Amino acid sequence: MAAATKKNKWEQALVIFIMVAGGILVSIPFIWMISSSFKPESEVLAIPPTIIPENPTLENYINLFTNMNFAVYLRNTLVIVFFSFLGLLFNAMAGYGFAKYDFKGREKVFYIVLATMMIPGQVTMIPVYLLLNAMGLTNTMTGIILPGLAVAFSIFLFRQFMTTIPDDLIEAARLDGAGEFHIFFRLVIPIAKPIFAVQGILTFIAGWNSFLWPLIIANDESLYTLSVGLSLLQGQYANNFALQMAGAAFMVVPIIIIFSFFQKYIVEGFTMSGIK
Repeated sequence: MAAATKKNKWEQALVIFIMVAGGILVSIPFIWMISSSFKPESEVLAIPPTIIPENPTLENYINLFTNMNFAVYLRNTLVIVFFSFLGLLFNAMAGYGFAKYDFKGREKVFYIVLATMMIPGQVTMIPVYLLLNAMGLTNTMTGIILPGLAVAFSIFLFRQFMTTIPDDLIEAARLDGAGEFHIFFRLVIPIAKPIFAVQGILTFIAGWNSFLWPLIIANDESLYTLSVGLSLLQGQYANNFALQMAGAAFMVVPIIIIFSFFQKYIVEGFTMSGIK
């Protein structure tokens, strides 16, 4: 028994060591990125390298907003994130409809929605672009936002979760005289908080990282997002690694913070939605 206990302790110690070592290895690029963003340009390439800046400065971040129009890119990104959250509400309504309303062709329509998940987004970009171009919405913020309002994966997750809500609860609300919108906003949404939390996080990450579609649909720099601005930064200031690190840190750190605080909701939301 003592030998088995000792073996288990050694195994646990080995697992902990591997996890800590792996965590350190994964963290090194992020630590280096954040550290370099506060260094002068001359210190970034210094040999031997320094982890902690010897002469810390905010000049790189100031240059992002004074010379690279990052304030405009940030505004556009926040607009996209805001309307993505509005689209999240529409997706929740669609998921609720598929879960709780019995209408002709419901299953077929839902299978069509699921089928769109198998099609890579790059394949549909050309027809979507042609449709928006025919509507005169290319090179507009509306054209950037509109295709992202409906997301098949989000509808699927909401539908899977809302099927677990008892039908008797909804029928009782109807018998009490509650309307359909009242039921959805005052009854269904509070129950569906876990899936709203996980989808809200994923929606924020997707909107914050939006790159390819804004780059395709817009040719006016005033409509570019942070991701597009970061790619421009790498092209125009290819030799200024400190400025590039500042731009990358400005993009990555908010996502890391949000994910760190709300990662438990992602696991909980996936689990309660039936995804194993």
